Amino acid sequence: MIAVLTSGVALGAHVPGLRLAQRLREHGADVMVDVLERWLPGDRLAAVVESRRRFQRDLRFAVAAQGLATDPVDDFTPQAVGALEKHWEEQGVETFVVFSGFWLRLLDGYLGRRPTRTVACHVDAVVSPSYRRAGRYAPETEHVWLAREDGTLPWTIPVDTRPPIPWSAREGRLLVHGGGWAIGSYRERARELAAAGLPLDLIVPEAPAAVDWAHCFTLDPDWHPWHDDGLPPLLRVLADPADPGGQGRQLPYELARSASAIVSKPGGGTLLDSLWTATPLILLEPAGSHEAANGRLWQQLGFALSYDDWSACGFAPERLEPLHRALLGAAARPRNLLDGLLTPRT
Repeated sequence: MIAVLTSGVALGAHVPGLRLAQRLREHGADVMVDVLERWLPGDRLAAVVESRRRFQRDLRFAVAAQGLATDPVDDFTPQAVGALEKHWEEQGVETFVVFSGFWLRLLDGYLGRRPTRTVACHVDAVVSPSYRRAGRYAPETEHVWLAREDGTLPWTIPVDTRPPIPWSAREGRLLVHGGGWAIGSYRERARELAAAGLPLDLIVPEAPAAVDWAHCFTLDPDWHPWHDDGLPPLLRVLADPADPGGQGRQLPYELARSASAIVSKPGGGTLLDSLWTATPLILLEPAGSHEAANGRLWQQLGFALSYDDWSACGFAPERLEPLHRALLGAAARPRNLLDGLLTPRT
């Protein structure tokens, strides 16, 4: 049994974890997904939800909160820890794959009693806040990186088995979003891009009033990262206020595949989508130093432009194709994390 341990608070790492679990199952592996927040008391979850609303209103608050946030493991009761460890034992977990550093503190005592292979997957180019807090826990953990600030892409999660859509077949639309938590300046930038005449697919946290300048999508309200192990589906929000229901279900990745660019802050999950779809990234303001490092790396590799640079040249579409060409084939260069997990160690 492989246990993929994620956090629903960090959708930029949670969704790559879900994709890894999906690919492992396709290769015949026995896989379970555990989300940190499933084991937290209800009052702590309510505080997380309220923090998310505040982050969506003000990116500065989200950045400041990274340095002030308490460790969620402090809220785990001894009974919850005991139930979690019993759950792992009963499931016969032989490998842990961790996508949030907070899990390493929970694993530390368990691994001391039951040595189990543990692989920490870093989706950011530098140490993210959850891993900064976990440096002294579970010292035998293997660390793998999907990106490094030295300009390398050591490992990757195979998101897709299909090749990227050719540039000539792209629809010319831009995918605009605020990452997993829908934070930052993406809505203001979407209006600027629409005013420049660019066609948009816009992902928003809640169904807006009628919008006639973009195709709007919102997360299916029936999906929740703490309860569902499937990938988050989107619902199309119709522009006609007389028919406000969703039209069809869509995954964000599918929108990224056909887009000419993703306009977003550089979270780890967004980098993975950009890599596997060969879709250029237009960088918005990062949420923290780890995302700033991600953005610098993507620019260094020739995969991205800053929003200001693209705006300065009048959002020229010809600036995007060289980025697409640089991305083509890049996903094949890193080592495949599936191989690293499924191949017996010697």
